[in-house]
Amino acid sequence: MGTEESFISQDTVCFHEDKGCMVIIDQTRLPFETRLLELYTQREIHDAIYLLQVRGAPAIGVAAAIGYDMAARELASQTESKTDFLKALKQAKDYLASSRPTAVNLFWALERMEQVTNACQGESIAIIVEQLHEEAKRIHDEDIEVCKKIGEYGITLIEPNNGILTHCNAGKLATVQYGTATAPMYLAKDRGYELKIFADETRPLLQGARLTAYELKEAGMDVTLICDNMASSVMKRGWIQAVFVGCDRVAANGDVANKIGTSGVAILAKHYQIPMYVCAPTSTIDLNTEDGEHICIEERPGEEITHLWYENPMGPEDICTYNPCFDVTDHELVTAIITENGIAYPPYSESLADVKRNK
Repeated sequence: MGTEESFISQDTVCFHEDKGCMVIIDQTRLPFETRLLELYTQREIHDAIYLLQVRGAPAIGVAAAIGYDMAARELASQTESKTDFLKALKQAKDYLASSRPTAVNLFWALERMEQVTNACQGESIAIIVEQLHEEAKRIHDEDIEVCKKIGEYGITLIEPNNGILTHCNAGKLATVQYGTATAPMYLAKDRGYELKIFADETRPLLQGARLTAYELKEAGMDVTLICDNMASSVMKRGWIQAVFVGCDRVAANGDVANKIGTSGVAILAKHYQIPMYVCAPTSTIDLNTEDGEHICIEERPGEEITHLWYENPMGPEDICTYNPCFDVTDHELVTAIITENGIAYPPYSESLADVKRNK
């Protein structure tokens, strides 16, 4: 079910208390149509994550927490056996976890919800359900606060009238509000910085063109849309003073998995001596993953390259395709990683553990 709604006033993902459903902004329809989806079943939530109707690591985490909460509610109405309830809830968790492999927030949120379940195993099903609902609300509210703090730290790294390049969408649409990489931009606008923002289109799903350019324009910012292969040109002209991107997973050594094309932007920024900043909630820092080589990279259907945005196929029939959703940016290309607990600088093997511990 979908309804028309104002983009600015709506959380990207939330739980509707009266209707008992998850409500998301359907990002596959933007920028042509702002439409809210009401999700009631585990299949609907799983598919919304997989099909990128809700996307962005923080938003995926919030959606997963709400999905777990909704699964508990549904299962509680189907059985009086706590053993059967807990077994089915574990199956629901595993099903939600199968929707996307790279974004660590998905697993972080589900594990956090499962910890609540485990802590309440001596309680009644009703108490478990109540505690899970409260935890899902906390995860939702914390995301808003975390992004605002990232913005406060990030704004210290830019000056009025700076040119900023961003890749993919790490904006409001990737979180509940504010965004990660765009949080400093939203705060800068409120404080009169008048930034000049350049948004890469981000092939093949065009999150930069459809989402970042859209939301920043709607917010009244000075934003220019460019093709991915134009980044070098605008950097060479001196139009870019900093690069801000988000991420889906940060390894213990500071290697960063983000939307495909990020590593190329980082290489260009290094060449032109432009600082490359990664905005990462501490929930995306995975100290159990040693480096980028150990990050699972999702591959998606080749039709996203050859057919998705074209009236006729853009490529020969039956052409082989390679469509990784993410790439890994080497930690040596990252100037700093901005978290809600502060800014981590090299060596990341030490600083990331520090900001993670401060949470």
